[in-house]
Amino acid sequence: MADSPSNPARRRFLTGAASAVGAVGVGFAAVPFLSSFQPSAKAEAAGAPVDVNIGKLSPGQMTTVSWRGKPVYVVHRTDRMLESLADVEDKLSDPESAVETQQPDFAVNRFRAREGNERFLVLVGLCTHLGCAPTYRPEVAPDDLGADWKGGFFCPCHGSKFDMSGRVYRGVPAPTNLEVPEYVYVSEDIIKVGGTEEESA
Repeated sequence: MADSPSNPARRRFLTGAASAVGAVGVGFAAVPFLSSFQPSAKAEAAGAPVDVNIGKLSPGQMTTVSWRGKPVYVVHRTDRMLESLADVEDKLSDPESAVETQQPDFAVNRFRAREGNERFLVLVGLCTHLGCAPTYRPEVAPDDLGADWKGGFFCPCHGSKFDMSGRVYRGVPAPTNLEVPEYVYVSEDIIKVGGTEEESA
Protein backbone atom coordinates (compact mmCIF):
# COMPACT_ATOMS: atom_id res chain seq x y z
CA MET A 1 0.00 0.00 0.00
CA ALA A 2 1.19 3.48 -0.86
CA ASP A 3 0.71 4.90 2.65
CA SER A 4 1.99 1.89 4.58
CA PRO A 5 4.55 2.71 7.30
CA SER A 6 6.70 -0.03 5.87
CA ASN A 7 6.88 1.65 2.48
CA PRO A 8 10.68 2.05 1.78
CA ALA A 9 10.27 5.06 -0.52
CA ARG A 10 8.23 6.96 2.05
CA ARG A 11 10.70 6.03 4.80
CA ARG A 12 13.65 7.31 2.73
CA PHE A 13 11.85 10.58 2.01
CA LEU A 14 11.01 11.20 5.67
CA THR A 15 14.53 10.29 6.77
CA GLY A 16 16.05 12.66 4.20
CA ALA A 17 13.70 15.49 5.11
CA ALA A 18 14.39 15.09 8.82
CA SER A 19 18.14 15.02 8.18
CA ALA A 20 17.97 18.18 6.09
CA VAL A 21 15.97 20.05 8.73
CA GLY A 22 18.36 18.81 11.41
CA ALA A 23 21.40 19.95 9.44
CA VAL A 24 19.94 23.44 9.01
CA GLY A 25 19.19 23.58 12.73
CA VAL A 26 22.73 22.52 13.63
CA GLY A 27 24.09 25.19 11.29
CA PHE A 28 22.03 27.93 12.95
CA ALA A 29 23.08 26.71 16.39
CA ALA A 30 26.76 26.57 15.42
CA VAL A 31 27.01 30.16 14.14
CA PRO A 32 26.79 31.90 17.54
CA PHE A 33 28.92 29.16 19.09
CA LEU A 34 31.72 29.58 16.56
CA SER A 35 31.38 33.37 16.66
CA SER A 36 32.11 33.29 20.36
CA PHE A 37 35.67 32.21 19.51
CA GLN A 38 36.28 35.37 17.47
CA PRO A 39 37.44 38.44 19.43
CA SER A 40 34.84 41.19 19.40
CA ALA A 41 35.59 44.58 17.91
CA LYS A 42 35.47 45.94 21.45
CA ALA A 43 38.06 43.41 22.61
CA GLU A 44 40.31 44.23 19.68
CA ALA A 45 39.98 47.95 20.37
CA ALA A 46 40.85 47.34 24.01
CA GLY A 47 44.24 45.86 23.42
CA ALA A 48 45.30 45.03 19.87
CA PRO A 49 48.76 46.44 19.09
CA VAL A 50 49.08 48.80 16.12
CA ASP A 51 51.97 48.88 13.64
CA VAL A 52 53.31 52.27 12.54
CA ASN A 53 55.56 52.57 9.48
CA ILE A 54 58.11 55.26 10.30
CA GLY A 55 60.25 54.61 7.23
CA LYS A 56 58.55 57.34 5.19
CA LEU A 57 58.20 59.83 8.04
CA SER A 58 60.44 62.79 7.19
CA PRO A 59 62.28 64.75 9.90
CA GLY A 60 59.83 67.17 11.49
CA GLN A 61 56.76 65.21 10.40
CA MET A 62 54.14 63.68 12.68
CA THR A 63 51.67 60.89 11.98
CA THR A 64 48.69 59.84 14.07
CA VAL A 65 47.30 56.33 14.57
CA SER A 66 44.48 55.01 16.73
CA TRP A 67 45.27 52.57 19.55
CA ARG A 68 42.78 51.46 22.20
CA GLY A 69 40.45 54.18 20.97
CA LYS A 70 43.07 56.88 21.60
CA PRO A 71 45.12 58.98 19.18
CA VAL A 72 48.83 58.18 19.27
CA TYR A 73 51.27 60.72 17.89
CA VAL A 74 54.54 59.55 16.31
CA VAL A 75 57.01 62.35 15.56
CA HIS A 76 60.31 62.17 13.67
CA ARG A 77 62.23 64.84 15.54
CA THR A 78 64.93 66.96 13.93
CA ASP A 79 68.32 67.81 15.45
CA ARG A 80 66.96 71.22 16.41
CA MET A 81 64.01 69.65 18.20
CA LEU A 82 66.28 67.34 20.18
CA GLU A 83 68.61 70.21 21.11
CA SER A 84 65.68 72.33 22.31
CA LEU A 85 64.82 69.82 25.04
CA ALA A 86 67.62 70.99 27.34
CA ASP A 87 66.79 74.66 26.70
CA VAL A 88 63.29 74.49 28.21
CA GLU A 89 63.81 72.23 31.22
CA ASP A 90 63.82 75.12 33.70
CA LYS A 91 60.26 75.94 32.54
CA LEU A 92 58.84 72.43 32.93
CA SER A 93 56.82 70.93 35.76
CA ASP A 94 58.28 67.39 35.50
CA PRO A 95 61.44 67.49 33.37
CA GLU A 96 62.76 64.22 34.84
CA SER A 97 59.54 62.27 34.13
CA ALA A 98 59.16 61.47 37.82
CA VAL A 99 55.45 60.61 37.56
CA GLU A 100 55.84 56.89 36.93
CA THR A 101 52.38 56.33 35.43
CA GLN A 102 53.09 58.60 32.45
CA GLN A 103 55.68 56.43 30.70
CA PRO A 104 57.33 53.00 30.71
CA ASP A 105 60.72 52.66 32.41
CA PHE A 106 62.56 52.84 29.08
CA ALA A 107 61.19 56.36 28.51
CA VAL A 108 62.41 57.92 31.76
CA ASN A 109 64.95 60.15 30.04
CA ARG A 110 65.10 63.58 28.42
CA PHE A 111 63.93 62.20 25.09
CA ARG A 112 61.17 60.00 26.58
CA ALA A 113 62.08 57.42 23.94
CA ARG A 114 63.90 54.13 23.55
CA GLU A 115 67.67 54.36 23.77
CA GLY A 116 69.24 54.44 20.32
CA ASN A 117 66.01 55.68 18.72
CA GLU A 118 65.72 59.09 20.36
CA ARG A 119 64.63 60.79 17.16
CA PHE A 120 61.22 59.11 17.28
CA LEU A 121 58.72 60.29 19.87
CA VAL A 122 55.61 58.21 20.61
CA LEU A 123 52.87 59.84 22.72
CA VAL A 124 49.21 59.33 23.54
CA GLY A 125 47.68 62.46 22.04
CA LEU A 126 45.39 63.34 24.94
CA CYS A 127 45.96 66.32 27.21
CA THR A 128 46.30 65.25 30.82
CA HIS A 129 43.96 68.04 31.90
CA LEU A 130 40.59 67.10 30.36
CA GLY A 131 41.54 64.72 27.56
CA CYS A 132 41.50 67.16 24.66
CA ALA A 133 43.80 66.51 21.69
CA PRO A 134 46.81 68.88 21.74
CA THR A 135 47.94 70.25 18.41
CA TYR A 136 51.44 69.67 17.07
CA ARG A 137 53.25 73.01 16.98
CA PRO A 138 56.84 72.44 15.79
CA GLU A 139 57.49 76.05 14.78
CA VAL A 140 59.76 78.24 16.94
CA ALA A 141 58.47 81.49 18.51
CA PRO A 142 55.12 81.83 16.72
CA ASP A 143 53.18 85.00 17.53
CA ASP A 144 50.45 83.21 19.49
CA LEU A 145 52.82 81.19 21.70
CA GLY A 146 55.58 83.73 22.32
CA ALA A 147 59.29 84.16 21.79
CA ASP A 148 60.21 81.42 24.29
CA TRP A 149 58.34 78.69 22.42
CA LYS A 150 60.81 76.09 21.07
CA GLY A 151 58.23 73.77 19.54
CA GLY A 152 56.02 71.11 21.07
CA PHE A 153 52.33 70.50 21.66
CA PHE A 154 49.67 73.06 22.55
CA CYS A 155 46.17 72.30 23.80
CA PRO A 156 43.94 75.10 22.45
CA CYS A 157 41.05 74.12 24.75
CA HIS A 158 42.61 75.41 27.98
CA GLY A 159 46.12 76.50 27.04
CA SER A 160 48.28 73.62 28.29
CA LYS A 161 51.75 73.43 26.74
CA PHE A 162 54.15 70.51 26.31
CA ASP A 163 57.68 70.42 24.91
CA MET A 164 59.00 68.23 22.09
CA SER A 165 59.14 65.27 24.50
CA GLY A 166 55.59 65.79 25.71
CA ARG A 167 56.75 67.21 29.05
CA VAL A 168 54.32 69.69 30.60
CA TYR A 169 55.18 73.33 31.25
CA ARG A 170 54.67 74.84 34.69
CA GLY A 171 51.65 77.05 35.34
CA VAL A 172 49.25 75.39 32.87
CA PRO A 173 46.09 73.39 33.63
CA ALA A 174 47.56 70.00 32.66
CA PRO A 175 49.00 68.34 35.79
CA THR A 176 51.35 65.80 34.19
CA ASN A 177 53.37 65.04 31.08
CA LEU A 178 51.70 63.45 28.07
CA GLU A 179 51.64 59.68 28.33
CA VAL A 180 54.18 57.52 26.50
CA PRO A 181 52.58 54.15 25.66
CA GLU A 182 54.37 50.83 25.59
CA TYR A 183 55.93 50.29 22.17
CA VAL A 184 58.67 48.26 20.54
CA TYR A 185 60.59 48.28 17.27
CA VAL A 186 59.75 45.14 15.29
CA SER A 187 62.03 46.25 12.45
CA GLU A 188 64.04 49.32 11.50
CA ASP A 189 60.94 50.92 9.97
CA ILE A 190 58.08 49.50 12.06
CA ILE A 191 57.03 50.51 15.57
CA LYS A 192 54.41 48.34 17.28
CA VAL A 193 52.40 50.50 19.67
CA GLY A 194 51.21 48.31 22.53
CA GLY A 195 53.80 45.68 21.66
CA THR A 196 55.86 43.72 24.16
CA GLU A 197 59.59 43.13 24.48
CA GLU A 198 59.08 39.61 23.11
CA GLU A 199 57.93 41.16 19.82
CA SER A 200 60.88 43.52 19.45
CA ALA A 201 63.43 43.19 16.67
